[in-house]
Amino acid sequence: MVLTFSSSSPQFGSPLVTPLIFGLLLQAPFTQASTITQPNFVLLLADDLGIGDVGCYGNDTIRTPNIDRLAKEGVKLTQHIAAAPLCTPSRAAFLTGRYPLRSGMDAVNDYRVIFWNAGSGGLPANETTFAKILQHQGYSTGLIGKWHQGVNCESRNDHCHHPLKHGFDYFYGMPFTLISDCQPTETPEMDRAFRRKLWLSTQMIGLITLTAVLGRLTGLISVHWKTLTCLAGFSLLFFISWFSSYGFVRYWNCIMMRNHGITEQPMVTDRTTSLILRESISFIERNKDKPFLLFLSFLHSHTPLLTTEKFLGRSRHGLYGDNVEEMDWMVGQVLDAIDKEGLKETTLVYFASDHGGWLERQEGERQLGGWNGIYKGGKSMGGWEGGIRVPGIFRWPGVLPAGTVIAEPTSLMDIYPTVVHLAGGEVPQDRVIDGRDLLPLLRGAVARSEHEFLFHYCGVHLHAVRWHQKDTGAVWKAHFMTPIFSPPGAGACYDRGFCPCFGEGVTHHEPPLLFELSQDPSEATPLSAATEPLFDTVIRKIGRAIEEHRRTLTPVPEQLSVSNVVWKPWLQPCCGTFPFCWCDKEGDNKLVDL
Repeated sequence: MVLTFSSSSPQFGSPLVTPLIFGLLLQAPFTQASTITQPNFVLLLADDLGIGDVGCYGNDTIRTPNIDRLAKEGVKLTQHIAAAPLCTPSRAAFLTGRYPLRSGMDAVNDYRVIFWNAGSGGLPANETTFAKILQHQGYSTGLIGKWHQGVNCESRNDHCHHPLKHGFDYFYGMPFTLISDCQPTETPEMDRAFRRKLWLSTQMIGLITLTAVLGRLTGLISVHWKTLTCLAGFSLLFFISWFSSYGFVRYWNCIMMRNHGITEQPMVTDRTTSLILRESISFIERNKDKPFLLFLSFLHSHTPLLTTEKFLGRSRHGLYGDNVEEMDWMVGQVLDAIDKEGLKETTLVYFASDHGGWLERQEGERQLGGWNGIYKGGKSMGGWEGGIRVPGIFRWPGVLPAGTVIAEPTSLMDIYPTVVHLAGGEVPQDRVIDGRDLLPLLRGAVARSEHEFLFHYCGVHLHAVRWHQKDTGAVWKAHFMTPIFSPPGAGACYDRGFCPCFGEGVTHHEPPLLFELSQDPSEATPLSAATEPLFDTVIRKIGRAIEEHRRTLTPVPEQLSVSNVVWKPWLQPCCGTFPFCWCDKEGDNKLVDL
């Protein structure tokens, strides 16, 4: 707008015109300043969703119009990276802005996630989440859905790892994670192979005991009754020792909580989706007049793929596609609630997945896991892109340019400093924060991501490193270890169910496998010194970065050690008197037809 004034104009000195002129001149900067002062935050995190399952990332068979609308109205990141390829460590990094091994939330063994509600491991009390900082900035903070960061430490009700101890004012959802054991009609999922071994061992011990008793009764063998009694007692104790936990997984792990209280034990899966959506919309409505942070942590699209009847059979990809389309509908309902309350212009909405799709998750001919598009590998694989490259979408009308696509390397850990700075807070200065504030990149104020190196761990094992060569825009990635796919050439570890991080299930590469992701995003053809003149230079540069990175690591207690992940009955959340733990406090509530 160009304003032309004449000193001879009688209107120029008018008391009405002068304020109008100054108002027009100052309108843009004041509007811009006000829009970035303590916005609301709605963080939407899917579970096990593959980047190839979303329409705006190339899928043309699963319908995701609401997620696609977010991308059309905001900024889409095409190189958005999870800090870990499994739920617990990835979410710990998301909440703290730090690689999970800095807080002890990544594993040295095969137990790479929180395994029981009654385990003692979890997000340490000395970690400061973005929710805790926003709480101090006057925000109302709520977590609806999945937690999977632990519950108790030493007693059933100490709640040392609970969301309310980590900055959330309100929690409704699962303290654990959705597993097939939560659905009685599904094949048990949790520690399936180990449980088979335990059951087989029980049968063998029982058979030996029965044979000895029959032999004693028929006189074929001479065994003292005292010995037989001890053998029978051992058989019973062995069975009780493992069945007391694994035989009641639905009651121990599949529970719903509101704040510190259990509302369903076991959860009633037919209404879980409706309850989570109702709670999310209610939180927005209750807090519309003050700054709020809503972290909606979806149970979709983790197995057993809880899907309401009206979405069953609607997609072209079976139950998995139905589940994704229902989640997209939930996203739409939340966006509608934001619009209804007049909060669209003052709310930053973010959508992502905690890691890549689970390729190996199958039941017979049914594919129950996601698809990672052109990217190799999937869930549990710390290095290959399919396990860690995820959707990343931001919408904030009037602040972020609509329809923007950014191909720079970014991380789920970047949400931490971005949210904290926008809320007017400061990131902790007494620890390393690995995330970077994304706002300048999202608004187009800078062309390059602040990340130069990203380190890709599988458990505590460094599998790969990404170097963002800012002067050229190249993105180099070196793999030091990769999982051995089985059967060979299959693209995943189908005979294991998960690819391992170490041991006989991985291949060590010396020299490392090197790819330039901007030219070969599917990591199809490794480079070598013979084919890439910069090969040795890049490998040396990454090697020095690893040395510098390791100097920033300090020893911390292992939250996912065997002693922390095993089931401890004295830590079991219980609605009743242990072991009689069951209740349904939602049964009388009338669900709104959402």
